Amino acid sequence: GVGISAVALPLRAQQLMPAQDLRPLIRGVAGDLPPRPGRIRLTLPQLAENGNSVPLVVSVESPMTPPDHVTAIAIFNERNPERDVARFALGPRSGLARVSMRIRLATSQRLVAVARTSDGAYWSDAIDVVVVLAACIEGES
Repeated sequence: GVGISAVALPLRAQQLMPAQDLRPLIRGVAGDLPPRPGRIRLTLPQLAENGNSVPLVVSVESPMTPPDHVTAIAIFNERNPERDVARFALGPRSGLARVSMRIRLATSQRLVAVARTSDGAYWSDAIDVVVVLAACIEGES
């Protein structure tokens, strides 16, 4: 399978943005085809003790054969300064449609994953994560 590890760059608390509508980013990936629920699963702890390093896994049900495979996965979040978390290109030689990484979460928020399959369909999943100790909050002098 494809295993990718990444940690987002540190964020400063004053850069935290209010929650934003992720639909424009999703449209940027899927165009006018609204992604359907199903086939894709976004897994994160729903309660993160510390937002500095939260494990994230995206998996998509697919045989990953030349005629039927996942071609791309995109992950978005609504409250970090960078909304576009990661994008992955996959193909039948990937073996599994699964990516994993660690993400820094500035605060509690919703994350959305979108997958494109070789037949041109788009699938999505979303999860709300509550962050107990927000990442990126620095003490004041």
